[in-house]
Amino acid sequence: MPNDSRPAVLELIGNTPLVRVSRLDTGPCTLFLKLESQNPGGSIKDRIGLAMIDAAERDGRLRPGGTIVEATAGNTGLGLALVGRAKGYRVVLVVPDKMSTEKVLHLKAMGAEVHITRSDVGKGHPDYYQDVAGRLAQEIPDAFFADQFNNPANPLAHECSTAPEIWAQTQHDLDAIVVGVGSAGTLTGLTRFFRRLQPNLAMVLADPVGSVVAEYSRSGTLGTPGSWAVEGIGEDFIPSIADLSSVRQAYSISDEESFDHARQLLRAEGILGGSSTGTLLAAALRYCREQTEPKRVVSFVCDTGTRYLSKVYNDQWMTDQGLLARKRYGDLRDLIARRFEDGRVISVGPDDTLLTAFQRMRLADVSQLPVLVNGQRLVGVIDESDILLGVHQDASHFHMSVANAMTDKLETLPASASLAELQAELDRGLVAIIEDAAGFHGVITRVDLLNHLRRVLP
Repeated sequence: MPNDSRPAVLELIGNTPLVRVSRLDTGPCTLFLKLESQNPGGSIKDRIGLAMIDAAERDGRLRPGGTIVEATAGNTGLGLALVGRAKGYRVVLVVPDKMSTEKVLHLKAMGAEVHITRSDVGKGHPDYYQDVAGRLAQEIPDAFFADQFNNPANPLAHECSTAPEIWAQTQHDLDAIVVGVGSAGTLTGLTRFFRRLQPNLAMVLADPVGSVVAEYSRSGTLGTPGSWAVEGIGEDFIPSIADLSSVRQAYSISDEESFDHARQLLRAEGILGGSSTGTLLAAALRYCREQTEPKRVVSFVCDTGTRYLSKVYNDQWMTDQGLLARKRYGDLRDLIARRFEDGRVISVGPDDTLLTAFQRMRLADVSQLPVLVNGQRLVGVIDESDILLGVHQDASHFHMSVANAMTDKLETLPASASLAELQAELDRGLVAIIEDAAGFHGVITRVDLLNHLRRVLP
């Protein structure tokens, strides 16, 4: 049953700080960032989670013992879970499978039930995350479908809280706001507020490449949606609550630029934001640098970067996705995920124990390791089956040395070998060891080959 008293954590939602960007080139403009990452659930979506639940309680759509259902890119779900679980409700969330592991684990830690569905299908497909959530809301007794894309409490939350906070924090002196569109609640709420108090204020849209929103705002044409890795903003349709009437400039920002700007923000300003923050920052800096006279501009740190440590701030993931530039050779070295020359090879020595090898495999999420003498000369390979064979009869054998279990009869491929030769090696059930006269370069697994083929898709 929901608690009678209002949970104290809900009083921490809103009134987030506004800070000036001082160490990035903002042209003639002054750029401020509103740190929505400081909300208790870590994102701007705490505001709408609270607003939608409060409104549903007031009008009777959400009653004691009820269930909150929503389709979410992660952060709205976290806001609903924060508020809903604090008030004692069951929370059922549907998220597309491109969401970060940190978001899903956070949702589950708060007691939400998470259904993961496909991110490669569009609106109207039975597996589309919003359609799945709609079906669950119909099937679950006493369910309240939050439906952020159509819920009027969503933009109202920003009209009544986010917008007046910005207006007060900028001392009623503001020229533009750079914002993204997910459900469009932030854009619409800000538009409604500032239309009354500062009608000349420009809304600047930051949109991922692949989303249809930027082009629609520019031309009124609904283009063909693509795909993007940035989470939380960008859509393959125009949300019903979207008010684009105050958008004066719209920028389409690539995943590469978004992720790079999120990293730049951390290095330059010490602010850890998520992937959508990078999109907004890239658009904000582009807008500021294009101006010919001083303007005061606000954008957002939409959520905390702590929930993207496995993605935006993980060099290996960024490399695997083709989002982090590295030296290209035009041979098999380009397929190696962890190249020796880059210092990324995870290895063990022949004198290390099987327990050490097992722990390094788990930490790096790999199933085999090269065995290097003094971290330099390749003398063997050890994989999970080698360890299992060594310890399955006696767990104390975890203390045996790697040299006693590794494979030391190695078959290698030179970096100049063809993809067909690589495929033949992998078809034999082996990991491909890339070594030639220049030395050991690294190993290539089936997953590495799949990543390469995915990246070269037209």
